Amino acid sequence: MQKETLEQFSQQYKTLLENRLSGAVNELDAPGTLKEAMLYSLEAGGKRIRPLLLFATLKAFGCKPEKGLDAAAAIEMVHTYSLIHDDLPSMDNDDLRRGKPTNHKVYGEAAAILAGDALLTLSFKLLAQLPAEVADGETKLSLVAGLSDAAGAGGMVGGQIADMEGEGRQLTLKELEYIHINKTGRLLMYSVIAGAEIAGASAEVKRTLETFAHHIGLAFQIRDDILDLVGNEAEIGKRVGSDALNEKSTYPALLSLDGAKEALNVHIGQAKELLAQTGLDTDMLEQITNLIGLRKS
Repeated sequence: MQKETLEQFSQQYKTLLENRLSGAVNELDAPGTLKEAMLYSLEAGGKRIRPLLLFATLKAFGCKPEKGLDAAAAIEMVHTYSLIHDDLPSMDNDDLRRGKPTNHKVYGEAAAILAGDALLTLSFKLLAQLPAEVADGETKLSLVAGLSDAAGAGGMVGGQIADMEGEGRQLTLKELEYIHINKTGRLLMYSVIAGAEIAGASAEVKRTLETFAHHIGLAFQIRDDILDLVGNEAEIGKRVGSDALNEKSTYPALLSLDGAKEALNVHIGQAKELLAQTGLDTDMLEQITNLIGLRKS
């Protein structure tokens, strides 16, 4: 039997995800402009790596990936809200996202902020309303608390403010890793752990997968830093060189371009070693790990 490729897996589950995202927003009893702004960023495309990680984790345990559809939608809503807010003039001040004008360029800053707020709060509703056949009450509470931790002050938001405060000064490698573990890595880690929790994984396997996700989170950001230096704007869908313009510390700046590439390979290698230790069918997770290491956008 021919092995399923990541492209096949991605096409199938991205379609399911995108239908669910649109449906969840369209079902809202909310002003049309707000829903339009929410959908503008949700439907802008993207790799959907976080939902795919959740689906692939469920697949590794022999569960149907569809079981994680609403949890995956919740994660993508949080990720999308963070992008809308990151692009604002008061933060990264970006005009392009995924090859399209950023949300505030189309709807204005106030509507963009509120669209992000609405996506964030809707994500927790999706988790709270997971059906019993997907997650019992204890698991739902754990998923809600985990997403709050990953996205909040001790995670993504904390990483974002540390990133902003680090502009214009030379950070140490430890400081840079703190930023990226939290700003980028925590939501990637949560995607894997959420899949493991829905699948009923043991504490030991969850710890191994959490460490795996830690490495791919750092690898993702190192690759991002490399692409900002040498990437193609048409492929990336946003301007390159923004890190230098914003005077941000990056892995290539601290380690050199070759050093950053070496660090990337180390994290990818360690991630694969950890997958092998789980004893699960981790082929799709390994393919996503390869994608993170080699992506061009």
